[in-house]
Formats: sequence, C-alpha cells, structure tokens
Amino acid sequence: MDLQKIDNDRHVLLAGPTASGKSSLALDIARRQGGVIVNADASQVYNCWRVVTARPSAEEESQCPHHLYGHLDFDALYSAGHWLREVEALLATGERLIIVGGTGLYFSALTEGLAEIPLTAPEVRAKGDLLSLESLIQDLDAATAAQIDLNNRARVQRAWEVLHQTGRPLIEWQAETPPPLLSLADCTPLVMQSPKEWLEPRIRRRFDQMLEQGALEEVEAMRDRYDPALPSCKAIGVPELMDYATGQATLDEARERAAISTRRYAKRQRSWFRSRMQNWHWIERD
Repeated sequence: MDLQKIDNDRHVLLAGPTASGKSSLALDIARRQGGVIVNADASQVYNCWRVVTARPSAEEESQCPHHLYGHLDFDALYSAGHWLREVEALLATGERLIIVGGTGLYFSALTEGLAEIPLTAPEVRAKGDLLSLESLIQDLDAATAAQIDLNNRARVQRAWEVLHQTGRPLIEWQAETPPPLLSLADCTPLVMQSPKEWLEPRIRRRFDQMLEQGALEEVEAMRDRYDPALPSCKAIGVPELMDYATGQATLDEARERAAISTRRYAKRQRSWFRSRMQNWHWIERD
C-alpha cells in the first residue's frame, strides 16, 4: 500500500481479520508518518496473553507509543463502552491515533455511536450461557430479532441479556444512541482485504510461531486461574491449548482445532466488515 496517500493529519482506523497483517501495517504508518497506536481488539486488552493473542511484541511497542494493550487483569469486566471511553480520553490529548484491530463492534461504536446500556449482571449472563441458541432466539422480542444476525450466538445472547437485565428490547436502547465520537469524514478508515485462500496458510503459520514464542508457557501460567466463562479465556487458541496442557488433547489436535476456530472467526469478521464497513477504503497488503 502507498502510505503517501494517507493524510498524516487525520486519525487512521485500520480494521482487518485475524492474521491479516494489520498490526505491522499500523506500525509502518506510525513510523513513517507519526502517531500513536491504539488497540481495537477485545482479546488483546488482557495482560495474561501477549503471544496467544498476537499482541505487538515488546520490541515493536518500543518503536512508538501503544495504548490499550494488555492493560487489564484476566478477570476484569470490559465492554465496548469501556473501550470507547478510553479512546475518548486519548482523542482529547490531540494526538494522532492509529486505531487498529479486528473487533468490528469497537469501530462501529466509535464511528456510529454506542447506546448507553447498563452492564449485564453476572447471574443474568450465567443463565444465558446455559441456554441453547434456539432458546435465546425464542425468548427475544420480534423487533430485535429482525435486526440482528441470528446465527451469531454472541449477538443473540447480548440482545437476550439486555432484554432480561433492563426489561427493554435492545432495539429501543439502540434508538437512543448518541452521536459518534469520530466520523468517517474526519479520519482515514481502512479495511484489510483478506481472501480466505490467502489467509488460511497465514493462520496456520502464525499458530506455529506462537508455539515457538511461548504460547504454551502463557497457558500453563494461567492454568490455575482459567475460567472458560471469562471473556479473556475465550480468546482463540486459549481453550484449545488449555486442553493440551491438561491432557485432554494432543498438540496436533489442539493445533487443528485452533486453526478451525480461527478460520471461523475470520469468516465472521469478514462478514461484519462487508456489512458494516462498505464506505471504508478496502486495501490489499503489498
């Protein structure tokens, strides 16, 4: 990509599927044009996973300021609302932000606004965790069900939790969404083009690199604190490697299951980007 075409006076938003090379591109932009890098990946906010979630290395972080990486404990409550408030504080500094990640909801919240919905109580979430996708859908209000992806369990359960926590449908909360913090007109919004036939070999190579860089040691260090219900412990690769660490799977089985999980996640990411980021600039990595 020709970085000269990126306006160095504007913030940059850089979205892309897992393993697409977006973090290295963000670092290229920061080194050549200036700016600070801000994380927009929901798994990379936790301090227990650097290798498993492919956070920038310590050497990469030393090349320019990085924010919102590994700044939370493994059991911290965190949502798109928390992330948005932290980005608002960074915008207030006047620094040029290069916001990079694969969590589409974060980018949508930033550029479209986010409804101020109360946090879900742990007992409500725990109840939802026990229900099947079909049961969750059946218990939704019709208006919300017509507006969300019913094949996406996380989205369906979130809508179910909002309804049961607040007594109001998700769609009513969304109707009260405040203006966005950052409009697309005031930044350079980029999405990485990542065809699956190009991405899948990278996914497998990256997993093997993670093993070489200490992913198993990270998982072993978290074994006594591992809780599959925590968002931090749902990071792709963590459940699979934890099964290996506890003797429930061979390393080859863990590798294959992690590759499958990553491919499915990348597919969901690409679907989100296509549906919600049509007005962004779509790019291919040179």
